[in-house]
Amino acid sequence: MTLQIIVADDHPLFREALKAAVARREPGTGFVEADSVASLLAAIEAEPDADLLLLDLNMPGAQGFNALAHVRGTRPGLPVAIVSADDDPQTIAAALRYGAQGFIPKSTEAGQIGAAIESVLAGEIYTPPGYRQPRDTHATNEDLEIAQRIAELTPQQFRVLGALCSGQLNKQIAYDLDVSEATVKAHVTAILRKLRVSTRTQAVLAAGRLATDRSAVKPPPEESE
Repeated sequence: MTLQIIVADDHPLFREALKAAVARREPGTGFVEADSVASLLAAIEAEPDADLLLLDLNMPGAQGFNALAHVRGTRPGLPVAIVSADDDPQTIAAALRYGAQGFIPKSTEAGQIGAAIESVLAGEIYTPPGYRQPRDTHATNEDLEIAQRIAELTPQQFRVLGALCSGQLNKQIAYDLDVSEATVKAHVTAILRKLRVSTRTQAVLAAGRLATDRSAVKPPPEESE
């Protein structure tokens, strides 16, 4: 049976490297590529029978572990392996707590990448050689609760949340998503309710708890909900 793998990374050369590493061990594998969270969500919707998602933590719209949390909620049966240049023990441990089945550093050599992907496809949890779980991780119980709330967002609500985190106003979001401002406001209202917050700023700060670099999280422009 032919494998179908979604490769989500904003660097074309690295997507090609991942595809080549898999194809050497699993000839005939089909690939669907995504270079942003928007195209990732489209790929997931278009490929309900995908066997694996290879997900970069830092592509446009990802906001750290938010995309992972959302995918785990909307497609719980889809294994996810994080592929990232941020490979410190804290980040690896947090990825596993948020539901990743594996963590592959971008510095991993091609042959080992293929072996790592085989392990995840076989149902195993893959971590880099020498990895030891740290005593303390960035993922607190409160963070895990926020991850669960983000998992409950619809794909369109998650797109809107990503736009809020990027500092966009309602009219900008409406233009990008080709919907009315009233529709965007309705999505924002639903996002606030699901995240159990009262304002756009609180929503962005809540989502920012899942960022790999929380210092980079900036409140959005003030605007009526």
